[in-house]
Amino acid sequence: MTILLSGCTARPEEYDFIIVGGGTAGCLLADRLSEVSEWSVLLIEAGEDENIIQDIPAIASVFSLTPANWGYKTEKSSTACLGLIDGRCNWIRGKVLGGTSVLNYMVYTRGNRKDYDGWKTQGCEGWGYDDVLPYFLRSENMRIPTLANDKKYHSTEGQLFITRPPYHTQIASDFVEAGPQAGYQDIDYNAATQIGFSFLQATMKNGERMSSNRAFLKPARQRKNLHVVNRSLVTKILIDPQNKTAYGVEYKYLGIFKTEAVARKEVILSAGAINSPQLLMLSGIGPKEHLQKVGVPVIQDLRVGFNLQDHISLGTLFFTANSSVTARFDNIPGDAVSLLQYLFTRNGTLTMPGAIEALAFLDIDDSDGLPEIELIFAGTTVASLLPVWFAWGGKLEIYAPYMSLAIQNAFSIFPILLHPKSRGWLTLKDKNPETKPLLYHNYLTEKQDVEILVKGIKRAIQLIDTEAFQRHGVKLYTVPLPPCKSHEFGSDAYWECSIRYMTFTVWHQCGTCKMGPDSDPDAVVDPQLKVRGIRHLRVVDTSIIPVIPAAHLTAPAYMIAEKAADMIKQEWKANA
Repeated sequence: MTILLSGCTARPEEYDFIIVGGGTAGCLLADRLSEVSEWSVLLIEAGEDENIIQDIPAIASVFSLTPANWGYKTEKSSTACLGLIDGRCNWIRGKVLGGTSVLNYMVYTRGNRKDYDGWKTQGCEGWGYDDVLPYFLRSENMRIPTLANDKKYHSTEGQLFITRPPYHTQIASDFVEAGPQAGYQDIDYNAATQIGFSFLQATMKNGERMSSNRAFLKPARQRKNLHVVNRSLVTKILIDPQNKTAYGVEYKYLGIFKTEAVARKEVILSAGAINSPQLLMLSGIGPKEHLQKVGVPVIQDLRVGFNLQDHISLGTLFFTANSSVTARFDNIPGDAVSLLQYLFTRNGTLTMPGAIEALAFLDIDDSDGLPEIELIFAGTTVASLLPVWFAWGGKLEIYAPYMSLAIQNAFSIFPILLHPKSRGWLTLKDKNPETKPLLYHNYLTEKQDVEILVKGIKRAIQLIDTEAFQRHGVKLYTVPLPPCKSHEFGSDAYWECSIRYMTFTVWHQCGTCKMGPDSDPDAVVDPQLKVRGIRHLRVVDTSIIPVIPAAHLTAPAYMIAEKAADMIKQEWKANA
């Protein structure tokens, strides 16, 4: 590392590749590129290293309240997050080696064939489902025996363990059983069909979280050609304005020491859907008028920061049961037993990934096999898991009607809008790299998004009529949300009001460095993930996603990084 002190000059250290961001994609990419022993790779991460406490699945939400989370908040809006503090949504993004794969709820879903075929139809050659499936498989080590036998859709050769969490509640079993009783199939949602119900496939190993850091970076750090620098904020991509070639980065080590590093081959942004577009704009790549407004010299005029998409839900759809079939966290002696069980056997309630246990994918308006709604089943409620409420940002006065659920047998279903029509954007607030960007979610501005979410809520409620739920006396929790009392409980107007007040994001922000063909004026990167008009600069993370898939974005992030690694290796080996 070369540190540039005031009044001194020193020659920056050189590497073949510089990867900005040691998150979900960046850790995998660093592993793959450093497999080539003659290439030197520098990985720069702003956060600290991952610790073993962060790998306890059930307390995932706790670490969203720590410096391991960037702590982003959206700007106020009149359409959503109205019941959250200051009317702003909290967006959780990992600031730690492993990125958001250290903070997320470990759900592993790839998305639907039609999602990726849609990318290809839009001009992203090489990104159809049959093109990307091998890259999903490359990283996967499927440890669920019944699924591992399906060699077309699963692999047991990768580094990322996929398994069932060791523990689940009885009410989760009831939820999965309710699916076929309601006319759906029991499915492997990462195989041929996605419509149906299933227990969770999770990125876990032996009852612990398996992050990108644990799966890919840690095994690679013994290589002499891989250098990892954390607690370092990249402040600028170094670009020659004459030939528009990226040749390195400027960063601050420990927030103090100004440092530079030179890339002989490429600079690769894997900083995520917020930080990657922010860094591009700080470096002069972005919307011309906006950059001029904040005083950044323009190098390349591109639609950076637009096309922002996310998956959202209603966060207060609660149910009660008449027996002890849910997960309770109000019993201190019982919690102590759970802790001992986890410490000595890696089993019990602490192995529940943020209390999520099962999923369902629903085709709401047609039967084309592409789900519009996902139901996330949690065997408890935010009343029992206050860190979730605080990480979400809910107002305490709205929490009051749900306090009693902490001492009841209660659970939650989150209907997720999988293919939103609404699009948001982000911009720089100023040209200071330490200033957080302005985030405009623009949720629920398209009427169709509200309509589909309301239908999803109703589908979830219909499950209480199944035999599986009725044997435990499951009922909808009907205490009304205070700001929505003027609407009849259960009416479409009531549910729309609830969605707009208690908007729950599952933190799948993406699309802000859109991938597309030359004919797409909104595209920031091409199908090789190269930034348009700039040589030796790529973006490799979920910001390149053109249209959000019906997936939790950890799996697509790994796929994108795997495919990018292949493209990079093929290009530079061919040029050698």
